[in-house]
Amino acid sequence: MEFKHRSVLLDEVIEGLDIKPDGIYVDGTLGGAGHSSVILQNLGENGMLIGIDQDEAAIEAAGSRIGSDPRVTIVRSNYSNMPEVLQGLGIDKVSGILLDLGVSSHQLDEASRGFSYRYDAPLDMRMDKRSSVTAGDIVNDYSEQELYRVIRDYGEEQFAKNIAKHIAAYRIGKRIETTFELNEIIKESIPAKMRQNGHPSKKTFQAIRIECNHELDVLKDTLDQMIDLLESGGRIAVITFHSLEDRIVKNIFRTAESPCTCPPDFPVCVCGKVSKGRAVSRKPILPSEEELEVNSRSKSAKLRIFERS
Repeated sequence: MEFKHRSVLLDEVIEGLDIKPDGIYVDGTLGGAGHSSVILQNLGENGMLIGIDQDEAAIEAAGSRIGSDPRVTIVRSNYSNMPEVLQGLGIDKVSGILLDLGVSSHQLDEASRGFSYRYDAPLDMRMDKRSSVTAGDIVNDYSEQELYRVIRDYGEEQFAKNIAKHIAAYRIGKRIETTFELNEIIKESIPAKMRQNGHPSKKTFQAIRIECNHELDVLKDTLDQMIDLLESGGRIAVITFHSLEDRIVKNIFRTAESPCTCPPDFPVCVCGKVSKGRAVSRKPILPSEEELEVNSRSKSAKLRIFERS
């Protein structure tokens, strides 16, 4: 099982992490170890890499690629459990953390996983197959109003209301079981002249996947804790593919840098909240023109980096 595609923003991540040869680095979304294999190339013999992923297929692929390296420890878990994973390894602070929040190319290319609207497959979309709720459960069991909220908020889809209405009407007759079945319902919900701009299912599939895996909640609830795991001068790099993800990262980094809640007219700070460090760049780092030409996955990618003081 192989993850073939080049990792998104690879050079920018390696430069941004400012890797110390004897440092401890955590890849919280290991995937096929594309980023991690290059982090390893920059580590000395005393360096250490901890790879975390909740996807069994990713663990298997990464294991065959870098698992035999004595500097590597691979753990099957969600990155939200990073503090517990590190504690279990007897590690208090790390030199750097990477999160790549995109769906791996392997997950998209493995038709049976149901992530892609391009293959006919059961509606699954679970990044961790141990999870009980599938995309099919969301599509069939959520109320019309709940579906509308998910598709509107997480897909930023202008026809969310109509898509939710069509899904609710269709499933009265039978459960919606496959990706192609859902594709047809979405297509019928969008005016023909508006279907020219990309695949009509793209935004809805993204929304259902985010809901199925609680992606935004996990990020919101744990990013600040990850900053606390960094040693002084350590860096966290986060790649997002969605405006809502990027907004969460930007806001958490901004608060970590300037946490003071005192009114602006106070002469001195009395809230006692201290800065944790600084965002390395004010604006997100975007893929180069060269990368965009050879790697279509990088199209919506944004990288933000925070350095611990």
